[in-house]
Formats: sequence, structure tokens, C-alpha cells
Amino acid sequence: MSDQKQKQIAVIGAGYWGINHVRNFHELGALKTVCDASEASLQKIAATFANTKIEADYQKVLADTEIRGVVIATPAETHYSLAAAAIEAGKHVLVEKPLTLDVEEGERLVKLAEKRQAILMVGHLLEYHPAVLRLRQLIISGELGELRYIYSNRLNLGKVRREENILWSFAPHDIAIILRLVGAWPRQIAATGGAYLQSHIADVTVTTMEFPTGVRAHIFVSWLHPYKDQRLIVVGAKKMAVFDDVAKANKLTVYDQGVEFVNGEAVMRRNEGVAEPLEQAEPLRCECLEFLQCIATGRRPLTDGASGLQVLRVLEAAEHSLAQNGIPVVMQDE
Repeated sequence: MSDQKQKQIAVIGAGYWGINHVRNFHELGALKTVCDASEASLQKIAATFANTKIEADYQKVLADTEIRGVVIATPAETHYSLAAAAIEAGKHVLVEKPLTLDVEEGERLVKLAEKRQAILMVGHLLEYHPAVLRLRQLIISGELGELRYIYSNRLNLGKVRREENILWSFAPHDIAIILRLVGAWPRQIAATGGAYLQSHIADVTVTTMEFPTGVRAHIFVSWLHPYKDQRLIVVGAKKMAVFDDVAKANKLTVYDQGVEFVNGEAVMRRNEGVAEPLEQAEPLRCECLEFLQCIATGRRPLTDGASGLQVLRVLEAAEHSLAQNGIPVVMQDE
């Protein structure tokens, strides 16, 4: 049995999202234990996933020497303490986004993982999406031309949080993707928004990122929206691309269109969009496989602790700007 197939993974938190990790690692033959505070959840796990150990005490999970990797899919405010305890116990860690709710805690976690030579991976799921991987290829190859503008919508009705606002709940995915696609560190961040359901927790935000390269990006997130919309639009000098994650098919479409000046006059170039052929792969399955492969080989994951920390720095800057009614925050060099 290869390292990748050993039952060496524990999932802590089997709720709304954690259950998806449980399913994937079980199907991969790598799941040993599921830990959750809810007895009802644990009994459901035991009935659904054969030969999976259930445990209510995460300290017992960390004491199990057969467990090499721990997946943390608990509320965001627990990420730091659980991840730090797992790394101190000699485990590799995949923690759901955001890495932590505090930049200083994120820094300590990254340093701790380096000190203990542990894999620290963050669940920036969409970086493993075939459409995002293909978008990156299109940008690197020059097919879209020089990047000009990126914008994203991540909108839905619910799921409303009490611990974190919409910025911290919905925006990490888009921030991670934009940083990856642009390949540069933003010069400044600005954010505005509003709190309508709970006075101290923003329900809607628009965050603007400005890069030294001249690229700009904005991220619109809301859990007060009449329908689900998850789109990322990339505007290049030659072509434009749309990643629509809600679409059942043709999730990535490239448009050979733009504006050219002829004799001083703007001339529109319009063409129908062409769907990009994509590998049929579940992003979470790809993320889980990456974690297992990194444990087996010791290599850094794509979404490592350092990249998670970058997202935290952008989130913190956006939070500061939001608290000051949109005043831009100048970013320090990475």
C-alpha cells in the first residue's frame, strides 16, 4: 500500500463543508478518523462511511501516531488554535480558509510549520479548479494579452455568519485567485460595504485592489442577493475571459473582442465567446490529492501557508479600509 493510500488522515469538523472532506478522503482510502463535537454528526459519519473511526476529543486524534495529516474544517475562529496544536503534535495540516482571523496568528502558524517541517496548506479551493488553472495558462501564454482588469462577483442569499463578516467569509477565494493570476503584490486596497442584518457585521462589500503593474481588480461579495452568482471576468488587451462557476457546462469562455483605435476612432471588435475545453475534475478532490502528495513527498502545496498569509494581509487591509469608509490602505512590500 502506497503512502497516499494509507489511512493517515483525520478530519476535524464534519459540518456543512467538513463532510465534503470526509467524503473525498474516504473515497481516496486515506481517511482514518473524523472528530466532531456533535454526537449526532459522529453517528451519521459512522453509519455512512464504513471503517471510519469517530472521536469527540481532538486531543486523542492528535495523540494517534498513525495519523499524519489533519484537516481542520471548523469555525474560522478556531483555526489558529487547532492548527497550532496539530503542528505541535507532529501532524501536517490542511486548514480551511481563512488561514486564521488575524495576520499575527497567521505569521506564527507559518513560522511554526517551518520550524517543525510540517506541511501547512490552506483550503483555497478554487485555485485547484480546472477553469482557474486554464485561465492562468492563458495569461502566461499571452493569449489574453496584457492584463488590464479583473473583477469577481460572489453573491448569494445566505449563509449568514455571526463570527466573521461577508468579506472574510466569501472574499478569500477571489483574493487568492486574483493574486495568483496577476502574479504581483497589490499597491493599495480599498473597501466599502454595509451591515444590514447585524450592526457590526458587514453583509455586502466591494473591495478594490490596485497593482503596480497597472492592473486593477474589484471583488463584490454579498449574502443578501436574490440569486447565486459566482463569476470572475478577466479583461486583457487582446481577449477577455469569463469563469462562471454556477454554469452547469462551459464554465470558462474566451471572447476574442475588444476596442481598437483606427484613425483616432474607437472600433469595437465583437465575436461570439468560445468555451474552453476543461478537465472534468472536482476541485476539492484535486485539493485533497495535493495534500496527500505533499505529505508523501515533502513538497510545498500550491496553496501553502505563505499564500494563505498573503490573503490574510489583503483581508486585513480591506477590513481597515472598510472601517474607515473606503479610505485606501497602502500595502507594504511582501
